[in-house]
Amino acid sequence: MTNESAAHTHDHGGAPGCGPGSAHAAAVARDEAARADGSRAAGSASAGGGHGHSHGAGANRSRLTLAIAIVATVLVVEVIGAFLTGSLSLVADAGHMLSDLIGLIIALIATIVAARPANDRHSYGYQRAEVFGALANSLILIVVAAFVTFEAVSRLISSEPGEVRGGLMLAVACIGLVANFTSLMILRGGAKSSINMRGAYLEVLGDLLGSIAVILAAVVILTTGFEKADAIASLLIAAMIVPRAVSLLRDVMSVLSQSTPSAMDVQAIRTHILEEPGVVDVHDVHVWAITSGQYVFSAHVVVAREVFERGDTGPLLDSLGSCLTEHFDVEHSTFQLEPAEHARHEDQQHL
Repeated sequence: MTNESAAHTHDHGGAPGCGPGSAHAAAVARDEAARADGSRAAGSASAGGGHGHSHGAGANRSRLTLAIAIVATVLVVEVIGAFLTGSLSLVADAGHMLSDLIGLIIALIATIVAARPANDRHSYGYQRAEVFGALANSLILIVVAAFVTFEAVSRLISSEPGEVRGGLMLAVACIGLVANFTSLMILRGGAKSSINMRGAYLEVLGDLLGSIAVILAAVVILTTGFEKADAIASLLIAAMIVPRAVSLLRDVMSVLSQSTPSAMDVQAIRTHILEEPGVVDVHDVHVWAITSGQYVFSAHVVVAREVFERGDTGPLLDSLGSCLTEHFDVEHSTFQLEPAEHARHEDQQHL
């Protein structure tokens, strides 16, 4: 038997478990009765809530679209500026900005794709597209960081590091600073309510820090003539890029290899399931992520014969699903309920 859990919000009170006969099960029953008595009102409220959610998603798409337009424009300005000034730090900041532009586009696509329903060909929907976009993003970051580092070191050890036009470099960096600050303020409104928007906000914040590094290097060049400050600023920007690239790549590989998400404690989940009244054992526990923050869970749950005889498998499935949703933020869970004699016949069992 399987169950795809729906989100419920209940107070577990002092009950040790969440199964039939517990405070949690009683809360589930009360909720079912309330939904049956007020289905029309619930339908009306749901329609209103859907409108609010749609409005919020639409506002976030508008914010992201505007931020993308600003970042793309400044990216072109920085590339031209890097060519005209000979500034490596502008090249580094442009590469950083290119990566962030891709991240913003991915965030925008995610707000659109997330609304597309699953189908027979894509049973989990299209959310995995965000992961492949993040993979491309991380690889671009690594390439940019490697190129900038190589060029910066070459300029630092060279007796002729190359002429850098500090005045134009400063002007371009100031344009980037203003544009990044504007984008930051645009995205700020959605960053508090959406993890997707929060990621976009942090990406633009990284660009802002990069622009500040370029400005400082330009000021040093203009005031002291020390042109190697440009290469030093480039290394600082590369140093900001590498940890993020590695972290992003690690997260992508974790999702694609279906590893247990770092936020999930499998032993804690097992313990929680075993506290359910009627549950004898649990095995073949698997937790993985479709994309960041979207977790999937499955397990074989050995249940006392009395649960089957009383016909309590339905309430048990509801309670198990609700517990996974509430305590571990897993909205898609599948449980196979089986008697002890069946579990003993399974050839291979996993923890």
